[in-house]
Amino acid sequence: MVSLLVVVGVHDARAEKKTVCSITVNSSDEKEAFRRSLPPDKFQFVELVERGRPDWLASACRQGVRCDVLVVSGHYDGYNEFYSDQLGAHEFLPADELERASCSRSCSGLFSQLKEVYLFGCNTLNPEALKRTSAEIERSLVRSGYSRADAERLSRALSARHGESSRDRMRLIFKDVPLIYGFSAKAPVGPVAASMLNGYLRSGGSGEIGSGRASGGLRSHFAASSMAAASGLSDSDPLAAVRRDVCQFSDEDLPAAQKVAFIHQLMGREMAEVRMYLDRIERYTASLGETERRSPAVASALDAIARDQEARSRYLGFARDADQLAVRARMIAVAGSLGWLSPGERRAELARMIGQQLARSSLNSADVDLACTLNKDRDLDPEIHGQQPSSAHASNVARAAVLACMGNAEARAQVLLALSSPNDDDVQIAQVYLGHRPITDVQELRVITSDIARMNDSRAQARALDALASQHLSDPQSLEELTRLFPVAESPSVQVAIAGILIRSDYRAIATPELVQTLRQSRLRSSNGKDVIDVLIRQLQAEMDPPQL
Repeated sequence: MVSLLVVVGVHDARAEKKTVCSITVNSSDEKEAFRRSLPPDKFQFVELVERGRPDWLASACRQGVRCDVLVVSGHYDGYNEFYSDQLGAHEFLPADELERASCSRSCSGLFSQLKEVYLFGCNTLNPEALKRTSAEIERSLVRSGYSRADAERLSRALSARHGESSRDRMRLIFKDVPLIYGFSAKAPVGPVAASMLNGYLRSGGSGEIGSGRASGGLRSHFAASSMAAASGLSDSDPLAAVRRDVCQFSDEDLPAAQKVAFIHQLMGREMAEVRMYLDRIERYTASLGETERRSPAVASALDAIARDQEARSRYLGFARDADQLAVRARMIAVAGSLGWLSPGERRAELARMIGQQLARSSLNSADVDLACTLNKDRDLDPEIHGQQPSSAHASNVARAAVLACMGNAEARAQVLLALSSPNDDDVQIAQVYLGHRPITDVQELRVITSDIARMNDSRAQARALDALASQHLSDPQSLEELTRLFPVAESPSVQVAIAGILIRSDYRAIATPELVQTLRQSRLRSSNGKDVIDVLIRQLQAEMDPPQL
């Protein structure tokens, strides 16, 4: 790897060379294909990743590196980051870091003379929008005075402008770059991509590298893949205004007070557009520490937002109309962060939201997960106090689980009973609930274990036992009941589930020759060969026969 210090500030014959920067977080095959084929008197290579250093991209900015060509190699998750599948690899590249480098004046040189970018990762230029407007956005527009037709038209325009496809994000990051290569779907893995590159470069393609002109030869060598090409945004591009907004959040050189003032400015727009920026508003307000918030400039900017009652009213009205509970909860949290809701008002808003959801008949495990997460500190218990499982929803386990998350003991009993239900959805909901509110009462645990042991449906019984395994049983009476169930179990899946519980328990306390003999003689062989039962037997045997010193 060429040291960054060697590259920067050297004024000799190499100053005329084009610089090929590489960001290698997974395979180096693609980078090496370029290195082998490009003449060293015309190209120099700089690896931007400095192993073991988390701020390597910022380091390249500080050292004044300027790239003519950029080669990024890594798996891509479609929006957030490039990463490696190699064991022991710790380097990764968040797209947010690229965005900061692109937007920040202190890093203006790194991409300033880029002619070409090669993104060797799946979906790096996927044009599919990741964000779409939903029904609450159209409703908000209609409420604010738009006709139904105009609301639909504006909603579509917002989706197009703020859809944030992978392709749009890369075009935003690599502003004014003439040529960006990537993949609209699955990309070839490193060695395969390198082989395609080698064919292109050996056929005369090396003379095109760094020209900024699209190559039909490269596309033809990658014809079997989903290779795509695009160009970076220009100032006249329809998305240029979106980039200016995004950089208000991402530019590290902007003072915090200016960023807060920009959020205030956003709140003056249609709330439908504010909703499209929710992720960024949420991340930024959450990043403001108390010391920063108390600084005079930031405190003044936050106070200006808190006093803006018109924006507050429009924002909370939109939040209360959100289709998705998770979005509504996030908007409520942002309102609290901006000073529009006191802690008590925030709790009341969340309680109102949960109460409205409880009134619906269609609840699912996601609703349960959200309710338990929002009430992880139990501060919503008094707000929902008095709500009881109604006779109209007597069989609605999801509703009972939401109430149980709010501290309702009767509802908790109903959810625990559902763990031994033959209904898949009910068991899943009980699992989600227990992930937040585990069983700590021994008597409660014994009742549940006994109920599961008496189940007749082997498939449902195995599923219930799997759910129970997450509770890490240590009660001797419950473990003994499961060991009695093992020899009479009617399916291998039930026996495997029992072994899964025992191996997570304090198996040292149950290690007896009798149990080992029961496991060996009573097990029902499955088509999967060796399984967790074999592991349990070995561990029990090792506990009874420790190695001799």
